[in-house]
Amino acid sequence: MASPLRSIRSRLTIGALLIVAVALIAGAFAAVQVLRVSLTDSVAATVQQDLDTISAQLDRGPGGVDAIDDDVLVRLQGAGDDDEPDDDDDDDDRPGPGQGPAQGPDQANDDDARGLPALHEGRVQRIEVDGEPYLAATEDTDRGMLTVARPLAGVDEAVSASSALLAVAVPLVLGLVGLVMWVVATRALAPVERLRRQVDAIDAAGLDRRVDAARDDELGALAHTMNRMLDRLEQSQTTQRRFVSDASHELRSPLATIRQHAELAAAHPEASSLPALSRVVLDEGARMQELVEGLLLLARLDEGRGAVKAPTDVDDIALAEVQRLRGMGVTVDGRGIGPGRVDGSATLLARAVRNLADNAARHAQDQVAIRVFERGDRVLLQVEDDGDGIPADQREHVFDRFVRLDEARARDAGGSGLGLAIVREIALAHGGTITASDGTSGGALMTLSLPRSAQV
Repeated sequence: MASPLRSIRSRLTIGALLIVAVALIAGAFAAVQVLRVSLTDSVAATVQQDLDTISAQLDRGPGGVDAIDDDVLVRLQGAGDDDEPDDDDDDDDRPGPGQGPAQGPDQANDDDARGLPALHEGRVQRIEVDGEPYLAATEDTDRGMLTVARPLAGVDEAVSASSALLAVAVPLVLGLVGLVMWVVATRALAPVERLRRQVDAIDAAGLDRRVDAARDDELGALAHTMNRMLDRLEQSQTTQRRFVSDASHELRSPLATIRQHAELAAAHPEASSLPALSRVVLDEGARMQELVEGLLLLARLDEGRGAVKAPTDVDDIALAEVQRLRGMGVTVDGRGIGPGRVDGSATLLARAVRNLADNAARHAQDQVAIRVFERGDRVLLQVEDDGDGIPADQREHVFDRFVRLDEARARDAGGSGLGLAIVREIALAHGGTITASDGTSGGALMTLSLPRSAQV
């Protein structure tokens, strides 16, 4: 049994979870960073506003350093202060402590504020005071270097709280997405499971059953395809059963004849002759051999295992058949044989022409005509007899296996019922066709059409 993790449902769910997880984690990280930057910028703007407010208060007149709220640290470094700015840039023309025009001692609104350093003007910087993070800014006033700082603890707490919330929310969202995907995949694949059960219930004895193909989507198209496959399997099984039945029937007749003569010879040896019994056995054995060879040839053609194809002159094969039939005492008109070359197996094509010639000779009253000619990119071989012809409604069936239009006459004439079926399979193996129609003399006209060879 396959691992559950290898099922389509599991792979769909895991794939969706991976995509959503990457998106959520990236989104959560970006959200935390945006939150941190936004809150920090807000504090920086507030620090700059505090700096401007306190600086304006100092410029309006003498007075102490007043904080705007309890979280703000303020330090004013007067002329007597020895503290130095953090920056060592020699090009900074800002008056340092003790160099400006301001007078008075160092002032601070809190003991922690006395540790504030003088910073670059125009920049808000992150500093630490007693181990706590602050944002601070410095401005040079008439009374000295004014530094204002606000704590960042609130920003860090907000970022930490948001991170903790996202750390809980992301797994919950992933779990919810996984559950939804599992349910959706299960519902989407339910018709596939029903289709699988229906197909699994069809065995060799029930090929007439079909699967439900009512859906108008991809699964419906798959069901239609499977039904067409079942149609082909049923047709193939029916053909195979009929073929086996017909082959058994054909083999039973010569075997019954041999057994009948053997039993008669055993029961009445004085009334039987060995030469007569031998002739019966040889004739019926030849008939069975012809039948078996025909079946084997059809099996090879069905499997596509024909002989190697090469340029073959159909006119040479037709002329050889004319000579053979004339040697058997059959009147043959071969004046219509012209040049015609195809790419094919000389052995198989000779077998096809011989079967057509033998069929015509069995049904002809006086004469058989064989013609070979080219028409466009095709080579046509026609074999015509002057017999009774083939009814129009039976012309397609004469190429089926074990089909005879006149059962008794065909068996007496030695036909196996496979000759024309072999011709059709050979024609198909060469990309050709075989058709039956009315001849000019009222008999049957068999036309074998094959692709002309590219080699002249």
